Amino acid sequence: MKPRFLALAAALLGASVLALATAEARPLKWAASGDALTLDPHAQNEGPTTSLNQHIYESLTERDHAGKLLPLLATSWRVLPEDPTVWEFKLQQGVKFHDGSALTADDVVFSYERAMQPTSDFKGYLTSVEKVSKTDDMTVQIKTKGPNPLLVNNTSSIRILSKAWAEKNNAVKTQDFKNKEENFAVRNANGTGPFILVSREADVKTVMKRNDAYWNKGKVPLEITELTLVPIKQDATRVAALLSGEVDFVQDVPVQDIARLRSQPKIKVNSGPENRTIFFGMNVGSADLKSDNVEGKNPFADKRVRQALNMAINRPAIQRVVMRGESVPTGVIMPPFVNGWTKELDAAPPTDMAKAKALLAEAGYPNGFSTTLHCPNDRYVNDEGICQAAVGMFGQIGVKVNLVSQSKSIHFNLIQRNPAETDFYLVGWGVPTYDSDYIFSYMYHSRTGSQGSWNATGYSDKDVDAMIQSLSREVDLPKRDATIAKLWTKLKDETIYLPIHHQSLSYAMTAPLDIPVDVGNNPKLKMVSFKGS
Repeated sequence: MKPRFLALAAALLGASVLALATAEARPLKWAASGDALTLDPHAQNEGPTTSLNQHIYESLTERDHAGKLLPLLATSWRVLPEDPTVWEFKLQQGVKFHDGSALTADDVVFSYERAMQPTSDFKGYLTSVEKVSKTDDMTVQIKTKGPNPLLVNNTSSIRILSKAWAEKNNAVKTQDFKNKEENFAVRNANGTGPFILVSREADVKTVMKRNDAYWNKGKVPLEITELTLVPIKQDATRVAALLSGEVDFVQDVPVQDIARLRSQPKIKVNSGPENRTIFFGMNVGSADLKSDNVEGKNPFADKRVRQALNMAINRPAIQRVVMRGESVPTGVIMPPFVNGWTKELDAAPPTDMAKAKALLAEAGYPNGFSTTLHCPNDRYVNDEGICQAAVGMFGQIGVKVNLVSQSKSIHFNLIQRNPAETDFYLVGWGVPTYDSDYIFSYMYHSRTGSQGSWNATGYSDKDVDAMIQSLSREVDLPKRDATIAKLWTKLKDETIYLPIHHQSLSYAMTAPLDIPVDVGNNPKLKMVSFKGS
């Protein structure tokens, strides 16, 4: 063949390869109301943060979009028959981190020990753990302080980080988020997951590319070649970005736009319940509040005041007006997915302004009082709208509330500081373990050691603490469930929190996509298929 024909053939071949590569490029832009707080996989146990990090980092187990527990980096697990305090996990062979190094038991041991550090927001998952060790390169043992038959439920949330990479980059210590500490893992990443970090601009965009060497590639579609998370705080702007084609997937559709988006022929909307409850927390533990107009007293310390506020909330009105029907009113801070939930506990008190005023007068506040309510404006569905509605309801019984709405990055710091820097606040809590112990440990246990890290209320009861601690050791499940029921009966009566509703979710996407609502609101984008495109 003559040289000029060789050159022409090479050019044609190159053009064909380029065309094929272009045809197979499948970028996806994913919009959410807020950004991840950090890339450090053990620093912040917060929904959007874990939602992003799960695409880069993986755990021993994972949950599918319906909440079913599945193996991931662990192929199997068991409690040792000769020692009921030891769980053994066998690791998946051939797994590599994004830098090409192989996953071994050393990385798992390191990651679990890192997740148990004081600065880790995941230490609450591992309060029953005494020691994590390896028996060989592909086997890990987790010894608990007593038999813990449900430990495996906690493993889906503990991401595995490369020990060598962390040591090399001075990221052995988990980021201290609440004190605004930084480490290399905050903006850089090296996981085993389906996507590799390309760039990170906090609150602007995070770009990831497909991990073509992903160990589980043959078992998941993994059709997205480039995944970009774009935080868009404003509801109207987020929806407009989807309608214009600027983004392909909106994770949190504003409730007021669901019907309009469903009418669009090129847009698909999927809806479903989330494993999350929205509620208010109150500072019940301080002798005096910083934000009220009552000198030398704490109105929230009086259960009658808390009960009055609870019955002042018109939950059906919030459901109808604020949430456009996309919520389920509740009387308990436990989603229906969770072990321990009952219809009786879920029942909310009827709205009764007259009785609420009478309770306030009985407690010594016939003219009410004033206080400050802190609310996020970029975390939950219509979070600021919920707070605005509640402020009006509290005002009807004489409780004058100054509303401070701000970004979740500021809001959560107020809650997590010890002592907390808020007297009254909105928060939402999901339950990735699907067990009441998770709520008790984080929200009701005294702030001691690794427990109570989200309990900003100051509530502390040694008998309650003892019952909570017993749950991680009790092997008699009916007896354990009885303790859970006893705890909920007591805690609901105490009215430490004011439950509002169980949150519902809607995802919107361009028509070729069909992303199901994930009950944990952690969409599994490795499972995306571009149907019909």
